Amino acid sequence: MLSTTILTLVGSLRAGSINRQLAEAAAAGAPEGVEVKLFDGLGEIPFYNEDIDVEGLVPAAAQALRDAAAASDGLLLISPEYNGTMPAVLKNAIDWLSRPFGAGAISGMPTAVIGAAFGQYGGVWAQDDARKSVGIAGARVVEEVRLAIGGSVTRYAGIHPQDDPDTVEQLGEAVRILADASVSAV
Repeated sequence: MLSTTILTLVGSLRAGSINRQLAEAAAAGAPEGVEVKLFDGLGEIPFYNEDIDVEGLVPAAAQALRDAAAASDGLLLISPEYNGTMPAVLKNAIDWLSRPFGAGAISGMPTAVIGAAFGQYGGVWAQDDARKSVGIAGARVVEEVRLAIGGSVTRYAGIHPQDDPDTVEQLGEAVRILADASVSAV
């Protein structure tokens, strides 16, 4: 059976983050033949600096991210909204993955952006910014995947998103669409 690997990057570093829980729920509910891998370590990656992005100097954490992306068929970005946009840690990951420009680890890679936020619109500004940035970085944005969960703090008060049937269904559909786009890209 053909297996598809989806690398997942979460824009929140907080251990109890609802967006991290969404990633866990996506992994737990992935369709058969699809593996959703959560990348830990975004907080250890230094801000992108071309002076250290040379052979022999690339920080180990940045290289681990690039290697994980290169070993994946698709990319799922899960973003909260920080001051109306995506968190710096997610933007930094996109910057590292975009280099060398035109030949980075995500060049042409099917990529989807989802997330949750406290506000009623679920962080759509952050998601739109992430789509724009990752698209310019060379990824192929899968526009059909749109999942912005608003009011997340109250919606998931006392429960994990994987215990919410609607969320599980929406995540499963998002992952399925991304996996289908990843298989068709091969």
